[in-house]
Amino acid sequence: MRVSTRAEYGLRALLDLVAHYGQGPVHSRQIAERQGLPEPYLNQLMAALRRAGLVASKRGPHGGHVLSRPPSTITLREAFEVLEGTTAPWWCVEVDDPDCAFVDGCGLRPVWRAVQAAADGVLNRLTLADLRPAPGTLPQVGTAPPRAPARARRPVVRGR
Repeated sequence: MRVSTRAEYGLRALLDLVAHYGQGPVHSRQIAERQGLPEPYLNQLMAALRRAGLVASKRGPHGGHVLSRPPSTITLREAFEVLEGTTAPWWCVEVDDPDCAFVDGCGLRPVWRAVQAAADGVLNRLTLADLRPAPGTLPQVGTAPPRAPARARRPVVRGR
């Protein structure tokens, strides 16, 4: 299963709100800076999350975004569904009766169903509170998120 930047960025924004839960509204600009996200795109994601009832927003100088419910009551599945849609790794799993010449006796469809069931199980089991960052672990304002470490190269042994 591959996750789009839409889901990645949206989940990062939600985790930023979790880290500031109970502290009042958080401006998009602050979330964008801390998470290294483009603010216009973040605003689109926040609008989708607001329409789905996961985020509440308030305009004005003292406005911003807050989680609409406690982090322990919002599953990753709820957020993922808003941001990404389905967890199905292939289109035939999304429908009960796919219009596919290979559906009878298909060896792959059961695998794709199992992949989807596993992903749904994890996403349904975890809440935003389960992913609450430890205090002080979010990047500071104006810094990009940490990059994954580069792979170490194995030394080349010559002459053997």
